[in-house]
Amino acid sequence: MAPLLSDYTHNAWGALQGAPVDVLKFAQGRDGWLWIATATGLYRYDGVRFERTDTVYGHRLPSSNVLGLATPPDGAVWVGYRLGGVSVFRPGGARTYTPADGLPTGAVFHIEAAPDGAIWVGTRDGAARLAPGADRFVTQAADVGLPDKRVYQILFGRDGTQWMGTMHGVFFRRPGETRFSHAWPRTMLTSMDEAPDGAIWAVDTQSNYYRVRTSAPRGDAPIRPDARGNSIRFDRAGTMWLMQADGIERKFDPSGPSLPAQRLTRQNGISGPLPQTSFQDREGNLWFGTSTGLDRLRPNRLKTLAVAAPFDHPGMLPGPDGDVWIGDYVSDVRSFTAGGVKKVVLKGALAASHWAPDGTLWLGNEQELHHRARNGAMTRVVPPVLGLDPQALQQERSGALWASFSGGGLFRLDGASWTRDGGLAGLPDALTTAMAIDGQDTVWLGHANNRVSLVANGQRSGAVRQLGAADGLQLGTVLQLYRDADLMWAGGEGGVAVWRAGRFIALRGARGETFRGVSGIVRLPGGDLWLHGADGIYHLGAAAIAAWLKDGGAAPLEYERFDALDGLQGHASQLRPVPSLIHAPDGQLWFATSATIAMLDPAHIARNALPPPVQITAVLADGAPHAIAAGKPLRLPEGSKRLQLDFTALSLSMPERVRLRYRLVGVDEHWQEAPGRREAYYTNLAPGDYRFEVMAANEDQVWNREGAALEIHIAPTFVQSRWFTALLVLGGALLLYAAYVLRIRHLTRRMHERLQERLAERSRIARALHDTLLQSVQALILSFHAHTGMLPKGTRERARLDGTLNLAEQLLVEGRDQILDLRTVASPDELGLALQQFGKGLSEHRAHAFQATTTGNCRRLQPRVHDEIYAIAREALFNASRYAEAALIELELDYAPQAFTLRVRDNGRGFDEALASTGQRPGHWGLPGMRERAAAIGASLRIASEPGQGTTIEVTLPGKLAY
Repeated sequence: MAPLLSDYTHNAWGALQGAPVDVLKFAQGRDGWLWIATATGLYRYDGVRFERTDTVYGHRLPSSNVLGLATPPDGAVWVGYRLGGVSVFRPGGARTYTPADGLPTGAVFHIEAAPDGAIWVGTRDGAARLAPGADRFVTQAADVGLPDKRVYQILFGRDGTQWMGTMHGVFFRRPGETRFSHAWPRTMLTSMDEAPDGAIWAVDTQSNYYRVRTSAPRGDAPIRPDARGNSIRFDRAGTMWLMQADGIERKFDPSGPSLPAQRLTRQNGISGPLPQTSFQDREGNLWFGTSTGLDRLRPNRLKTLAVAAPFDHPGMLPGPDGDVWIGDYVSDVRSFTAGGVKKVVLKGALAASHWAPDGTLWLGNEQELHHRARNGAMTRVVPPVLGLDPQALQQERSGALWASFSGGGLFRLDGASWTRDGGLAGLPDALTTAMAIDGQDTVWLGHANNRVSLVANGQRSGAVRQLGAADGLQLGTVLQLYRDADLMWAGGEGGVAVWRAGRFIALRGARGETFRGVSGIVRLPGGDLWLHGADGIYHLGAAAIAAWLKDGGAAPLEYERFDALDGLQGHASQLRPVPSLIHAPDGQLWFATSATIAMLDPAHIARNALPPPVQITAVLADGAPHAIAAGKPLRLPEGSKRLQLDFTALSLSMPERVRLRYRLVGVDEHWQEAPGRREAYYTNLAPGDYRFEVMAANEDQVWNREGAALEIHIAPTFVQSRWFTALLVLGGALLLYAAYVLRIRHLTRRMHERLQERLAERSRIARALHDTLLQSVQALILSFHAHTGMLPKGTRERARLDGTLNLAEQLLVEGRDQILDLRTVASPDELGLALQQFGKGLSEHRAHAFQATTTGNCRRLQPRVHDEIYAIAREALFNASRYAEAALIELELDYAPQAFTLRVRDNGRGFDEALASTGQRPGHWGLPGMRERAAAIGASLRIASEPGQGTTIEVTLPGKLAY
């Protein structure tokens, strides 16, 4: 049988690795956590980290001195304490039972869930049962045939029998019975387990193991122990594991001898002495607790060939009788099966071997070559060089043999004579490291300098064809050439390539895998490709290889790797003997490393079918932790920006190969995968709602796609809220409006300034015309009047001159009117300013004063209203200036919200009531024009005047029409 550590991978943890010590109990919950009870606290393990915890499901433990532990199928966690009391923890709550709840006093040694859902507890002061749905424990003592002190263990057998280990021995109760019966031996038995045959084995305080008997021994003979150990376990395969003071032993026969190769002790790496508890998890791993740590034994996928002494660089080849022949540097060539060695088939070491196309076999070492005929007869052949190991051998179909010798060169044996390089020119000087022959009988020679030479069938002279980097070869030293129907695979230091369609195509794996150092290649009949290289064993599926070949080798390939985690000890040979992988006659793949031979049945690979449970374990926002409530969204403080999320996948067999993917919906567009890390970090998060999702796959890529998810809400600060955004928008709008108002004011002021400049310029021109042209015309008229007086009245000349003077005076009046118009604005933009300028201009040429008043907030009038009001006011001011003979003319503009009002008032001579009512003087059209303009814009015109009391003209327009 294989040694223990050939069948299992052993891991040990102690205080230096942060693991618990003095482990008392193990349990695994439905959620996948491995719970560990110790006298200094309760721990849990996810496959990566040991975590001491004072809470379960968020509820605090009453004591850290834990002794009893159980995880029933309903998902609860039951914890018993050394100083008494039992707690049950569920996601929805927790409860602690004390003697007040019917629980016996004293230390709680054991907690067990019965098949009917009841909870049984063994304590210092007896046993108790909590029925399903009950609120109190019920003591189980003499009334059911049990002692009332020290119940150490409770066990429910596969046949339904209940067993109780106590200070007085084991008691049992078969299905349907109400009372317990006392079994033999009747001594203190503290630990029990059920063997595959249904027998109950129990241990006493003296490390004696007994098969428990339900009937008394004959003649009251003393019962002798069946084995030695302080604890026992039968795994699911039925193998017995004995825990002894100095280690652990695997026993296939409980009564058989103790075998050193089946023991795990301090000499081969156990975590400490006094292993005292054991457990098998749901994935089949075995756990052992010792006084200074804990250990895990994981079944290996690869089996190691059992040999008495390690190999020294073994070489192997399929044997002729369904066996495998193996030789190394120091031993004879021997015949093996998976069960071990059969016999020696050839004396001497083995450096190279080759099954020839004709069914004969070549074997060689540094002293000689051997040729085995098909009938088994061996013939010794003297090599061309002695003392040098053959590196590679290849026989042509003609029977000629090519042989490469390390440090001695390449030779061809034809008949009885050896020829250097086969008599061919152009072969590299570098060592020929691998050979093969294809379907056209071309011999392929691989070299140590990234070259492959092709020797055509029957070629006797001339240069050989050389393949290298220009042909796609990037392997460095070529370690194996492997014919696959019409393909030729090459493995080497730099990876693997296939010769196809006149070129080498490099094989590339997903996640940057290059398959370096491959010295073993096998393609199975089903199409699967297996490689053995420097980093382990690779398996590429048939469908993937077929698609890759069809696609021309463009895309990287998914693959499966087996390495030390699977039981591989060492790596593939990087020089000789090669190949390091063969497909043996028994259907298994055999892999050679520097000291061992590993085996794997490709049709029956042990798989882990359990998808790993996934949990989000912690959330830190801006460095502060926040509790996670199951099924409820997590609300983070307002303004949280930095987020750390811790998560885990609960696969205990090969956590190193667990793949985890996560994403934060709302941030990540795709799933993120960070090998070796179980945390996610996010920064500069905005307020809002997010969903964090995680999923995982175990070592066999069995995905838990449901995974775990957490809804997260980040509340905004005031400055991140919509109200603040609205205020910013409003503030921005106000700033824009203020800028607009300031701009309008600036433009208005500039317009006023320019208008004032224009008005001043027009006034200057008017004054210049008045003071020059009109004054000159006036002087001429006065001069002509003087001359007219010298003519006799009634004469024709005087009459004609008087008519001319009247025309001149009329021209003078019209000129003054034009000058007055010049002093006004041609297209008034500001009504008040324009009318004020117009009124002031009139007062400069008439003997009256002028006053303008504006009330209310000045508002822009409708364009048509502005023009008509301006025309009415101008007409009224002009008439008052010219005809009223007033001392004062007043202009009033009232911008009331309800109505706009224009008033022109003078204190002149006025006119009679009839004229005021009709509004028309014969031969004058000013007043009728004002009425028509007022009516056109919907305004009312009122004229009030009395002789000697002056005149008031008022125009009123409703606000909705005016503005």
